[in-house]
Amino acid sequence: MNRILIIYTGGTIGMVNHPQTGALIPFDFEQIKQNVPELARLNYDLAVHSFDPILDSSNMNPDVWAELAGIIQANYADFDGFVILHGSDTMAYTASALSFMLENLSKPVVLTGSQLPIGEIRTDAKENLITALEIAATKKAGKAMVPEVCIYFDYQLFRGNRSIKYNSEKFEAFRSPNYPKLAEAGVHLSFFKNYIQAQPKAALEVHYTMNTNIGVLKLYPGINKNAVEAITKSAVDAIVLETFGSGNTTTASWFIDCLQAALDAGKIIVDISQCQGGSVELGKYDTSKKLQQMGIISGFDMTFEATITKLMFLLGKGLDRRGMSIAMEESLRGELSV
Repeated sequence: MNRILIIYTGGTIGMVNHPQTGALIPFDFEQIKQNVPELARLNYDLAVHSFDPILDSSNMNPDVWAELAGIIQANYADFDGFVILHGSDTMAYTASALSFMLENLSKPVVLTGSQLPIGEIRTDAKENLITALEIAATKKAGKAMVPEVCIYFDYQLFRGNRSIKYNSEKFEAFRSPNYPKLAEAGVHLSFFKNYIQAQPKAALEVHYTMNTNIGVLKLYPGINKNAVEAITKSAVDAIVLETFGSGNTTTASWFIDCLQAALDAGKIIVDISQCQGGSVELGKYDTSKKLQQMGIISGFDMTFEATITKLMFLLGKGLDRRGMSIAMEESLRGELSV
């Protein structure tokens, strides 16, 4: 019998209507089989770890990620897979962070949630939960089918560090703009093995230190020097530069000077595109050639969520500028296309 640990952090999926007031309240996930009787038909050995108090996903932070990583590490030998129930708003950040924190992961860590509470008639919560559990339990030749951190939502399984939340109203809340889905739930549960991470050869290693001292500079036509310097002169260790198209910026001398001053002050700058699809190609146009020459790091086709959490992870390791440049531009957990 497969043993699956459900970790309930909070979010819409665990809400039911109060019988008297009608207000949404969290139900007791220790009684999950009573609330979702269909689970009994899966014939899994389920255990539940509920956060107390539960968290709105807007309050997620690296301390909570470290707690999640610690729960997984402490229970790693005793369970075949893990399902994290999480609010959808910051789910892609948590999935990305955990992918870097859990090195050599050989078991599934599936994040899921819902757009409607589990007590609603038209809820997507039950299907998301049941299928996430099936994915976490699926094995081939005695080994997990999906040995990585992923997000399951609305019949699709995505790599966690490739995922973005793109819609707050549709059941199809998540997309993976630059990487194919890992599995799809239709009449059958179909896994696309060519896109799933291979089983690691080393033992699980968990990293807990994350450095959050990061600034974000999103460009727009007409941005002025005051706005740019508010970020480039701030006391941050790294800057995520959200540029146009394939990594392009204004070539105004004052702007280039601001970036150079930040680099000279020891800051790391990573260039990612504002476009959800496609990749940064520094040097493709004159508007990005100078950035390449200056030593600004390419984020290639990483999502914003993956870029931020990867920076937190690598800064937490204390790498020097060269080490940061090399690690940011290579795929550590399948977060960018090589």
